[in-house]
Amino acid sequence: MRGWLLALLLWLALAAPAHARDEGHFISHEVPSAFVPQATVTVWLPPGYARETRRRYPVVYMHDGQNLFFKERSGYNKIWAADRSALRLIADRKTRPFIIVGVDHPGKERYQRYFPVKVAEPLLRAGIESSAGPLKGDAYLRFLADELKPLMDRIYRTRPQARHTAVAGSSMGGLISLYALTERPDVFGKAAAVSTHFALIGPDDLAKAPGLGETIKGAWRVYLYNQLRAPRGRKLWMDHGTATLDAHYAPYQQVIDAEAKRLGWRQGRDFESRVYQGAEHDENAWAARLDEIFGWLLSDWK
Repeated sequence: MRGWLLALLLWLALAAPAHARDEGHFISHEVPSAFVPQATVTVWLPPGYARETRRRYPVVYMHDGQNLFFKERSGYNKIWAADRSALRLIADRKTRPFIIVGVDHPGKERYQRYFPVKVAEPLLRAGIESSAGPLKGDAYLRFLADELKPLMDRIYRTRPQARHTAVAGSSMGGLISLYALTERPDVFGKAAAVSTHFALIGPDDLAKAPGLGETIKGAWRVYLYNQLRAPRGRKLWMDHGTATLDAHYAPYQQVIDAEAKRLGWRQGRDFESRVYQGAEHDENAWAARLDEIFGWLLSDWK
């Protein structure tokens, strides 16, 4: 009975007048978890999903779900407009149709949820937790990989393999996206780490502690050496702007790029690292380059 009801609700959500242009459909879920508080998840299904009942679709999992699709839900009246980017790329045949799963952030605990716990050495981690609270990146990753993705694979016609599963986010969301690629390559085969906060802490805190920046760079070198490994078919997009918070990112990004190359990742094929002159640290900037991000990362979904 429960399965029949779910199927009926899904059909009703996808039903549209015959004359209406199909621009995809949104469905919202409240997803319980053993690892994080119940999460609000917004799913965008691409055009044709309801008609092509045998077709299966790759999936992009994105963080900060409030800021992906609807301005009225966003914290800053700015959005990625991720569905609009997907529509353009699909229409231009730059990638095959794909599903987007947007996971809401938890509000004031966003920093802790998206923190890549294993990157920080014990002393640095202890200092961060003493001020910010317990770091929860590992718990969130378990939710994504072991609870949410299996649920989405049951409800929707997905292509469940890692090569057909991407994860994307910005700032702290960029951190947890890279972390997903390194910690769970069995689940996530592609990642977009946009305007990634590789510094781990804020520029004011870094300025108060001379030498801390070098410690953080060293922590990244150790972590990537142990965890990133060879690409083996994975793809990684990274970028940053040069204004506002992004102005502080270049020295850290250079470390990440160098380590990726040392481990056999080839720029332009396995990973990309781009700088957007004048771009700020906000959703408008990320929306402006999302076609480029998706276009490169998802180019083999054809």
